[in-house]
Amino acid sequence: MRPPMKERLNDIIFGAESPEGKAFDVALLFAILISITVVALESVESIRSRYAFELRGAEWFFTVLFTVEYALRIYAVRRPRKYIFSFFGIVDLLSILPTYLAVLLPGAHSFTVVRSLRLLRVFRVFKLVHFLGEARVLATALRASSRKIVVFLGSVVILVLLLGTLMYTIESPEAGFTNIPTSIYWAIVTLTTVGYGDIAPQSPLGKMLASVIMILGYSILAVPTGIVSVELAKVNPERITARACSGCGGEGHDSRALYCKWCGDKLEP
Repeated sequence: MRPPMKERLNDIIFGAESPEGKAFDVALLFAILISITVVALESVESIRSRYAFELRGAEWFFTVLFTVEYALRIYAVRRPRKYIFSFFGIVDLLSILPTYLAVLLPGAHSFTVVRSLRLLRVFRVFKLVHFLGEARVLATALRASSRKIVVFLGSVVILVLLLGTLMYTIESPEAGFTNIPTSIYWAIVTLTTVGYGDIAPQSPLGKMLASVIMILGYSILAVPTGIVSVELAKVNPERITARACSGCGGEGHDSRALYCKWCGDKLEP
C-alpha cells in the first residue's frame, strides 16, 4: 500500500480535479511562461548587457524549481520508468538539461525554450480536454489519408520536374533560368502560388506556361484538403476526460476507460 503522502502528492501534481491540483498546474504554467520570457529577453543584446546578472539568476531559479518538480513527479508515480519515458516526462527533462549543459557548452541554455511544450498541460488544467479529443480525430484522419497524400506529393514532384525542365528549354539564361535545378525551383514557387518574383519568364511562350502553372496551382492545393476532409467525416470521435493515471502520470483517457492506455494501471473513478 502506498503512503498517504505519496497519494496526496500524486493527486496534486498529476490531478486536475481537486482545487490544489488545479492551483498547482496554474502556478506551473505561469512559471513556464515567465521562464520562457526570461530566455527570450536574454537573447536581446541591449537587455542582456544591462540585466545579465538578473536574467541568469532568474534562469537558474526556474531551472532549480523545475528540477524539484521533475523529481517530485518521479517520486509520486507508481511507475517512475513509465513517466520518465513518456512524452511529458521527456519534455520535462529536456526543459531543465540545457541550463546545466550551458556550464560546459556556452549557448546551450537557449534550448530551454523547449519548455513551451509544457504549456500543452493547459488543455488539462482549464478543462479543455475536448480539444485533445479533436486532436485525436485529426491525427486519425491524417493517418488514414497518409498513403493518398504520399501518392499525391509524388505526382506533384514529377509535375514540377517536367514543368521546370520545360521552362528551362523555353526561356533563356538571361531571364534567370540558367539551369534545370533553378527552373525546378521556379516551378515549385509558382505552383505553390508563393511567387517570390526573383525569377520570371520573359518570352510570350514562357509567360503562357507560367499562367497555366499558376492556375494549376490553385486546383492542386485543394486536393490534400479534400483527401483529409473525407477521412475526417469517417472518424467517430470519443470523449476524452481530464483523468491522469496515478501509475505513470499519463493523460487523455477515454471517458469509459477503466485502465491506463500507457501503463495498464487501473484508473481512479
